[in-house]
Amino acid sequence: MKKKALALSLTSILALGAVTPASLTAYAVGEGPNYGGNESIQTSILYTYDEMVNYLKKQDAKQDAMQLEVIGQTVKKRDIYMAKYIKNPNNPTILFLTQQHGNEQLTTEGALEFIKHLGTGKTKGVLDNVNILIVPMLNADGAMGDVDFSLDDYIADGGRNLTRYNAVGADLNRDHVDKVHPETQALHKNVLQKYKIDYMIDLHHQGTQARRDGKLVSGSMLYPTNDKVKPEVLEKSKKLGAVVFNAVDSTGWGHLAKYNGGNGENIGRNGAAVQYDIATLLFEMRGMSDHFNESAVIGQKSNGYLIKQTITTLDAAVQAIADRSIENADISFWDTLDTQR
Repeated sequence: MKKKALALSLTSILALGAVTPASLTAYAVGEGPNYGGNESIQTSILYTYDEMVNYLKKQDAKQDAMQLEVIGQTVKKRDIYMAKYIKNPNNPTILFLTQQHGNEQLTTEGALEFIKHLGTGKTKGVLDNVNILIVPMLNADGAMGDVDFSLDDYIADGGRNLTRYNAVGADLNRDHVDKVHPETQALHKNVLQKYKIDYMIDLHHQGTQARRDGKLVSGSMLYPTNDKVKPEVLEKSKKLGAVVFNAVDSTGWGHLAKYNGGNGENIGRNGAAVQYDIATLLFEMRGMSDHFNESAVIGQKSNGYLIKQTITTLDAAVQAIADRSIENADISFWDTLDTQR
């Protein structure tokens, strides 16, 4: 029952044309409510791992184009799932990856809605021209708070806490060179190495206080920055970023900045670009679902808009790859886009 309330609140948001810019202004993502220390942050409205698996299996049964694949297991032996849409192996392929960090779940909520979206007539013809891979909740143990360390200092209520780290306290987004942990091993062996992937968007969440032009951002983006990335891969990555920026920043409620990210190959967007020549984009949505730091957690009234921002991002990328308009994307905006402060 707890999912129905969230789904109903999103119905008008997700319906194309049902929400006007004026109706979004009051609770725009960037200006949406923070967690002020006196608001209940309820994880009970978010998908649990088991609920996500049931949802994916139901969509798999409904959608002829979808294949559900287990790519590996977490430390605690939870299966890691991937939704796969491959009609023509020769088409360009994009991978959407969520929840490397277990406390960054609204991108997963958006990815699940997008999977349902792919089974409707709204995407008619798109899957003829682009292949889509979606790995939601890579770090299921962290998302469920099933870890071998204390989460007593974490803020959220609702029956479980969510943490950045996997069950043994590792940051999976720093494991893309050594590949020590089973979640990272599964991603590389059974996704990045198995499929010919052209594009990847790695979806995360950041803190709540970053600004661009004096206004709170709804998120931030960055292309691969490791010096071993090939120039042509870097250019494709910047084009992917241009597509997303134009789709989100033009809405009137989205407000994006450049992320100040590291250069190490052990970071997902850099490792995939260096090791597999995949054009990658990091997208950091504003605010986290749980944390021990109050400034990192977003107020729940912003949830719907962050989910919508995720869906807008995925949809824009898929459409631009399918119709090949991504090839003509103008990357010059990167030269003037401010790094968030």
